[in-house]
Amino acid sequence: MTRLWYLIGLLLIVSGLVHLGVLVVDGGPWDGPVSFRKPFTFGVSFGLSVLSLTWVAQFVRLRRRDLLLGVFAMASVVEVALITVQAWRGVPSHFNMSTSVDALIARTLAAGGFALIAVVVLMTLSAFRRDPAAPTSMRLAVQAGFGTFLAAMAFGGIMIARGVVEVMAGSQQLAYTVAGSLKPAHAILMHGVLLLPALAWLLSRTQPSEQIRLRVVRLAIWIYITVSAIVSGLALFGITVVSPSTASVLCAGAISGLAIGALTLGTLLPRTQRHSLTGS
Repeated sequence: MTRLWYLIGLLLIVSGLVHLGVLVVDGGPWDGPVSFRKPFTFGVSFGLSVLSLTWVAQFVRLRRRDLLLGVFAMASVVEVALITVQAWRGVPSHFNMSTSVDALIARTLAAGGFALIAVVVLMTLSAFRRDPAAPTSMRLAVQAGFGTFLAAMAFGGIMIARGVVEVMAGSQQLAYTVAGSLKPAHAILMHGVLLLPALAWLLSRTQPSEQIRLRVVRLAIWIYITVSAIVSGLALFGITVVSPSTASVLCAGAISGLAIGALTLGTLLPRTQRHSLTGS
């Protein structure tokens, strides 16, 4: 089943990139609740998340691995599909109760979000189970990664809850403003589950000393948490240099880009260079 989850993740990313092209050609707005930005960002972000959890799951003593990954992958597909449908219809996807169809889609998106949170909670708990076979540096990286991912899901849940409250109070436009302000906090924490384990994996292929690997991973975790805390604090206080949508794309792009770079370097590093770096 692992190949299926990888395939789904890749297809979601392709879907997102296709809609980036549609956005460029269509010339529609970047910000706002009705934009092809949404299927682009959600497609790429959910695709990366499916790929990340599928890869990181190998480092976790996880019961019902395929079931949890399957629920996460299917929920991600539903989220991206419904967001995409609403973008093509030219109506908001979240907090939209204008018609019975829109209300059903909005409620399904909210339910899917909480299903994703439930899966992440279970996987985070599993990551903290003792595994004597795993190097301490990798175990710590995975635990911290899932911790930050869970924090991202918590911000997502808060965004949904705050938006729903405003919609129920009759302020749909305010719902988008209130929920959207937390996008940078959600985005910067979203892909640490890939970044930190990717760094630990790269170190395992280039650095023979587990003590040094552990120090580097700890330093990386503290740097990541500090930067995330600053971005999250600014988001909570509504302080932004650019729009929340742009800030979230920049944050997610920077974190996932570093992670992909670490994985690429570890994969492409010539065997002779690996030996020289490890001193073997």
